[in-house]
Amino acid sequence: MPSLTEPNRLNDLLKWEQENFFSREAIVVATGENLSLAAVIGKITNATPATGTAGGTNTGAGTCTGVTAGDDVQIGDYVLECAAIATGAGTFKVTAPNGEALPDAEVGEAYENPQINFTLNDGTPDFALGDTFTITVADGSGKVVAIDFAAVDGSQNAYGFTIAGYDATSADVKGVAIVRDAVIVEDNLVWPDGATTPQKTAALALLKATGIVSRDQA
Repeated sequence: MPSLTEPNRLNDLLKWEQENFFSREAIVVATGENLSLAAVIGKITNATPATGTAGGTNTGAGTCTGVTAGDDVQIGDYVLECAAIATGAGTFKVTAPNGEALPDAEVGEAYENPQINFTLNDGTPDFALGDTFTITVADGSGKVVAIDFAAVDGSQNAYGFTIAGYDATSADVKGVAIVRDAVIVEDNLVWPDGATTPQKTAALALLKATGIVSRDQA
């Protein structure tokens, strides 16, 4: 007689949650996703363009490419302004949406920061003092997907886990996730194929920061 394997149920994973559904949150699963029960999810919190927009009066013909958001990205306009010039080079001041001055960016060098990343490329003619680029970071959709460690839209960060399976293959689907204050058996979480141990460790640390903690299976 063939053996049967019973699939996990919610109580195999979730051992405690706060009263009055405090631990739970209504979610919208983005179209194209098909999430199983206990899937670790990320939330799309920002929409970041791949390139910066050159100022309309720029003298230089250079570009701003390779834009990606960091974990600390702010919503709004990042402004890059040329503050020093050189043939085939230059230095740009970088100002965050809240007015914070970030480290300067050098033309031709990859700019890496916890908030924003990009590369300024030289062109002909060279940049002139006062040339600008604007990188506008918009609010994300707020929808959830299976955690995507390669993403830059916020979904690379663990947000919680699903309490049921949700098939959004053809259209967005409403659901519920545990996003705070819970005790779980972490071995029963469901991760994307190929998730590495360091990636899982980092994700679990983010969940722990929201009060989702682990215990060994009794």
